[in-house]
Amino acid sequence: MHIPDGFIDIPTSAAFGTLALAGTAIALKKAKTEVDDRTAPMAGLTAVFIFAVQMLNFPVAAGTSGHLLGGALAMVLVGPYAASLAITVVLGVQALLFADGGLTALGLNVFNLSVIAVLVSFLVFKLMVKLLPKTKSAIPLAAGIAAFVSVPISASAFTLQYAIGGNGTAPVETVLIAMFSTHLLIGIGEAVITMLTVSAILASRSDLVYGWSRKEVALEIRS
Repeated sequence: MHIPDGFIDIPTSAAFGTLALAGTAIALKKAKTEVDDRTAPMAGLTAVFIFAVQMLNFPVAAGTSGHLLGGALAMVLVGPYAASLAITVVLGVQALLFADGGLTALGLNVFNLSVIAVLVSFLVFKLMVKLLPKTKSAIPLAAGIAAFVSVPISASAFTLQYAIGGNGTAPVETVLIAMFSTHLLIGIGEAVITMLTVSAILASRSDLVYGWSRKEVALEIRS
């Protein structure tokens, strides 16, 4: 899912890089509504955890493998704006220090994984929270569904970029089918990891989970 240098032409990379920069600027401005002295360490730990888990690949099919994208997981834990910033930091470190994703393609990757994946997962999560029972146990399920949906949608965003300025020779239809079908399978792994992680944190520190803590009502003590 990390786009390398040269796969998308420079004008397209620059255009989506501008969109990614705008999205990051909005996230920087809005993240202060989600992060405070209590939750700021959670945002940092989320970025570190996603960075570490992205280094681990799991087999998908026909010799292909996938790894956690992390947009939905970060969104549920720290909120959509802080999540976008966390994923952007992870992508930047990976591109600069590990050559995982090209430098000229960094804007493309940020747009797909930090903007689109987080936005889609947030919208799906909010919908699932409305549809599912209003219980703590429903939060991991809502997060898992959001994670599953966000992965192929992010892959489809790449296909759009390829259609506009791809330097490859494969037809766009072929790329779309390959990316969407493969990332449907990767989405299952993403959903499982997201559900397990959110469940574990909810069990120990539910007050630090953005997707649940915003629903909790302060106890009223009566004499």
